[in-house]
Amino acid sequence: MKFDKKQLLLYAVTERSCLYGVSLEEAVEQAILGGVTCVQLREKNINQEEVISEAKKLLPICHKHNVPLIINDDYDAALKSGADGVHVGIEDTPVAEIRRIAGEDFIIGATAKTVEQAKLAEASGADYLGVGAVFPSPTKTNAIKITPQQLAEICSSVDIPAVAIGGITLNNLYKIFNCGHCGIAAVSAIFGAEDIKTAASDLRAAVEKAI
Repeated sequence: MKFDKKQLLLYAVTERSCLYGVSLEEAVEQAILGGVTCVQLREKNINQEEVISEAKKLLPICHKHNVPLIINDDYDAALKSGADGVHVGIEDTPVAEIRRIAGEDFIIGATAKTVEQAKLAEASGADYLGVGAVFPSPTKTNAIKITPQQLAEICSSVDIPAVAIGGITLNNLYKIFNCGHCGIAAVSAIFGAEDIKTAASDLRAAVEKAI
């Protein structure tokens, strides 16, 4: 799938433990119907074989709506499952190595918490950045927090698009207004809601006003 920065507008990151009695497939479809533009499969407590299996279930749902499916950390699982790309952290496989193996059409996102990390990711071939945590995150309690000013500095230091991530909700979204990012990533604000479709719809409307 060809990458477009518009796909970063509302980026949903899965968290099975947040769900209220629905399957991950159903939750992802409801999120997309509510306005999610990109889905990242991020399930830390399952092995690679299970990640591949889950990705293969989610791919038809995502592609039916022209939404890319990104796998967290494991580019090998992404390639084996046919997913559209991978998102890697600072300590994961280097972007340049993944680009060499996976080719130009494979979407690669990279976490950046500093201008230096952002520039390195861009130079190595990343398609987009995930920048954060912009707020304390319930799913990553040890995440390094960055300020709105740092978010703006990182976004302006590169030509590739960036998505803000980390504890973002309807109630704090306004605090990172006009920082240069192309969208937001959310975990519990979407998948932790009893009505996932409505939560995604409300976030989508708020993001469209704030970006």
